[in-house]
Amino acid sequence: MPPHVDVVIVFRAIQKGTSFSKEQVRQNAVKAEKQYSKLIDTLTRAGLKAVGRRGESQGQLLVMVTCPQNVLANLIRCERNSDFLYGLPMSKMPSTNEYESAPLSTADRIRLVHGFISSTPEDRGLGIIPGRKEWDLVESVMVLHDHDFNDHWIRLWTRHRIANVELEKIRDQFGDSVALYFFFLTAYTRALIFPAALGAIFYLCGNPYSALYSTLLLLWSIVFVEWWRLQERILSVRWCTRGSWRVEKRRVDHLPSFPWWKQETRMMAGLPVILLFATILAVILTGIFVLEAFVTQLYKGPGHRYVAFAPTILFSLLVPRLLAMYQKHATSFTDWENHEHQSSHSSSLALKVFTLSAMNAYLGLALSAFVYVPFGESVMHFVQSHLFTGGHRALALLEKFNINFNATSHLGAGGSAGKTVSAAGLSIWESDRSNARRKLNSSRLQEQMFAFTVTNQVVDTFTEIGLPYVLRAVESFRNGKGFRNNNGKGHGKKKRVAFDDEPVGHDAHGREEREFLERVRSEVALPEYDVFTDYSEMVTQFGYVALWSTIWPLAPVMALLNNYIEARSDAFKIAMHTRRPIPVRTDTIGPWLESLSFLTWLSALTNSALVYLFRPPQQEHELGTAMNANVTEESQHLNHHRPNGLAATRELLMSALLIAMLASHGYLVMRVVVRHLLNRAIWIGSKEMKEAEHVEREMKEKYLSSLGQCVPGENVILEMSDEKDEWANFWTIDEGMDDIGKMVKDA
Repeated sequence: MPPHVDVVIVFRAIQKGTSFSKEQVRQNAVKAEKQYSKLIDTLTRAGLKAVGRRGESQGQLLVMVTCPQNVLANLIRCERNSDFLYGLPMSKMPSTNEYESAPLSTADRIRLVHGFISSTPEDRGLGIIPGRKEWDLVESVMVLHDHDFNDHWIRLWTRHRIANVELEKIRDQFGDSVALYFFFLTAYTRALIFPAALGAIFYLCGNPYSALYSTLLLLWSIVFVEWWRLQERILSVRWCTRGSWRVEKRRVDHLPSFPWWKQETRMMAGLPVILLFATILAVILTGIFVLEAFVTQLYKGPGHRYVAFAPTILFSLLVPRLLAMYQKHATSFTDWENHEHQSSHSSSLALKVFTLSAMNAYLGLALSAFVYVPFGESVMHFVQSHLFTGGHRALALLEKFNINFNATSHLGAGGSAGKTVSAAGLSIWESDRSNARRKLNSSRLQEQMFAFTVTNQVVDTFTEIGLPYVLRAVESFRNGKGFRNNNGKGHGKKKRVAFDDEPVGHDAHGREEREFLERVRSEVALPEYDVFTDYSEMVTQFGYVALWSTIWPLAPVMALLNNYIEARSDAFKIAMHTRRPIPVRTDTIGPWLESLSFLTWLSALTNSALVYLFRPPQQEHELGTAMNANVTEESQHLNHHRPNGLAATRELLMSALLIAMLASHGYLVMRVVVRHLLNRAIWIGSKEMKEAEHVEREMKEKYLSSLGQCVPGENVILEMSDEKDEWANFWTIDEGMDDIGKMVKDA
């Protein structure tokens, strides 16, 4: 059995990938020696056991830390007292003799020890925080995986059920935050069964853009979001985490004397930056959309088959870099806002980042739905005319510099034959308007939905599961170790690298220690796990289902199939490809609940507009651009040269906007009704509601009892006082019963 290690502190004595002079090397060595000695001294003076071992790379030290039982008991006592003072529901009330024998899960033990080491001295911690000025050589404070649990977790996937895999055991291993995510993923996956069945029925019946399907889908979205809001409350009572933000440790960068209005001002100051990046992203995505949907369709010059890849190349080069740059600025602005707790900091950052992520996910569909499909011919003609205008200007500029090309005779833009133009000028663009119109893709929306709900999800699964194996194998090969996976579970024979700190000998204890150190070094090389990415992926998928599945009703079916695999792929990622998550107490999924509510409201607008614009007339079941039987072909397209066409377009858009606004008000009414009914059906009178009220009353009664006060509901009998009273005879004569007796006799 390997030694028990609660926490591993990664210490970097030599900066990786940098070259220094001899004097700088000496100064860095002196600094590393002082800081390392201070680190070990701080840990041991706090009662912890700590020892250093060499890491995988030169200059890396791994400090193993374990917490003795007496120190752990004191940490439990402090936390329970804090929970009691701040009114958190508790499974056990503070007392003087429960701490040594109190049940404590693995996640709670890790959370207490990790919090004690990495929290500020103001929160009774040691203040060993990576990146802090006095601990700038500390890279991270991490915990090790329980591989026995991970192996058991993976084996359970073979069973024919959704991988909720005993959520209580997940919570005992990884804490409330990870368990809450898997509970949400399981609940959301099961909730997708209804829209998946509904979508399959409407898809097979061949009734596109159905008002009934859109209404039922909106109702499902509202019910799921409001139901999950109550589930959070129930779980927080069941897990004793309701109101856990009250006892959350403070961030090291927080300034306590910072006025609240300055924080609000700084939060408002970040809005122009968000709007700037959102505008840039919208311009880039719109430009790529026009290039892909119109320009590449009109181009017929040399290499026209390869020009179709230009939008994808531009998207890959521009959008990820812009989003990475924005995330860097968003992180800086969120740090500048001076949040007291990590939960509020994470919520603010998540809202900033998800805003642009959602725009990147949904803007292409919005442009196709509300620009390409209804007005594609007008936009094609507009782009075509500008391309030819640009071609004439370029031809004139070339002729100005006496640059001539071979002339050819072909059909011009007006369809007339025999007109001589430059081969380098107009012949590379489609000149016939009718041919250009035929190049419009009437099934573009369905193809996009298939790409987003099927192709992208397959790519994301490979990115989570397969790509880390490839990257680790490449990195291992570059380091001269051959192809191997640095996850501590590699197979086959591999050449080991001996370390001076490893025990010498062939005894079983020595081999076990070497294997343990090898596993620790491999886990240190793994990236940290961030639940933000998993939540973002699920909320984005919910947006595709709620906002756009009216276009392709099979989208919920694809989402259901994906999530059946997603639960297993996320678990596999945690167990094999990332460090063990640091357990965190939480009672909510944070900003993602508000994101779900916003997407539900937005779905009321998009679904009503899609149904109004694209629903075919009665007894017509062909998907396409038919918007209304009474609307003529001219009024369906933008035409600035014909007033009637512009007026018809304006009337169409205003009608769609009006219907969307009415649907928005209908959503608000429907949400109030659903929230009231679910609250009465699920929360009021539930076991969790009674438990919450009982715990709150119990804490207050315990406080009153500690003061020697009477607790309401108790029968208190006090002995009569023996003090002397000159009116004592007055209190001993009662004439009431005598008068009542006389009244009875007289009657």
